[in-house]
Amino acid sequence: MSPKHVIFKKVSRDKSVAVYMSKRDFVDHCDYVDPVDGVIVLDLVQLKGKKVYVMLSCTFRYGRQDMDVMGVAFKRDLFMVTRQVYPELQDKEKLTHTKIQQKLLRKLGDQAFPFFFEFPDNLPCSVALQPGPSDVGKKCAVEFEVKAFCAENQDEKMDKQSSVRLSIRKIQFSPETSKLVPVAETTFEFLMSEKPLHVKLSMPKETFYHGEPVGVNVEITNSSSRNIKDISLSVEQVTNIVLYSNDKYVKSVAKEETRDSVPSGTSLKKEYTLYPLLAHNKDRRGLALDGRLKHEDTNLASSSMTIGSSEVSVELPFRLMNPEPAKESDPEDMVFEEFKRVYLKGVVYGDDDESPTEA
Repeated sequence: MSPKHVIFKKVSRDKSVAVYMSKRDFVDHCDYVDPVDGVIVLDLVQLKGKKVYVMLSCTFRYGRQDMDVMGVAFKRDLFMVTRQVYPELQDKEKLTHTKIQQKLLRKLGDQAFPFFFEFPDNLPCSVALQPGPSDVGKKCAVEFEVKAFCAENQDEKMDKQSSVRLSIRKIQFSPETSKLVPVAETTFEFLMSEKPLHVKLSMPKETFYHGEPVGVNVEITNSSSRNIKDISLSVEQVTNIVLYSNDKYVKSVAKEETRDSVPSGTSLKKEYTLYPLLAHNKDRRGLALDGRLKHEDTNLASSSMTIGSSEVSVELPFRLMNPEPAKESDPEDMVFEEFKRVYLKGVVYGDDDESPTEA
């Protein structure tokens, strides 16, 4: 049996608007980002003469929904663009940019209309801060959403009955394998010691994939008069939030505490392995989580590694990413699936069970 192209569908409560999209993951390739495209099918009787618009938005929420007070929401719109889809302002041919749009328009009939958006440069990828076990409501996050709605004009407040909201993600995959081998070293001189302590830290590669063990080689030459003991290693996630303040959060996501020692006048050369996994940090509030879709859980975001004792430490940055999936051929046949929350695990949903909670 030949493979089929899955098309995700969502219909408004009053059946006036239906949105069809071929994917929910939009990849940032660094030099360009996959465009957002789809098709809208309209019930002109239900529209009752209203216009139809489609909006692409990127929002940064920096407080939970239950923190919103006096009508002031703890969020900031980073990007928002709205296009009128009906009545048409251009011919369908000029608004059709992809082969899948052409197939959908042929299959869905005369009341189907295409839409197309391009991401601007420098928008962040989808990321969220993990809530604590007792937290409720929407988490702090950068979120992307496609909205379709009927109105007399685009500034009119959306009617939930005649609107559709679909959460999407902007993501990045690991670039091609780099031959760079990360290395960091330092020399530390103790008080009352004539000779120094030398510490070298290296890793076999710059990029590790989520779920992959992280190996690190440690070399210590102790020419000092001090005895070094209790070596510890930690994978630390460094999160910089610069949109509303210059906050920096450093959290350990994997740690190895050892009884290894390096007496004065000796050396140590050893490989250690750490496991920076979200599964080991499920209840830790404030961890940055990567955006990943389909039927899988999300992952930890990027992190850096340090090694040290109470007096000496060395930092060695590395990347923790998802591998780029193999490219698939474009199937001729299409199959339609309802756009439901099962496809966007990690997103908190509202009463309609499919759309994210509104502020």
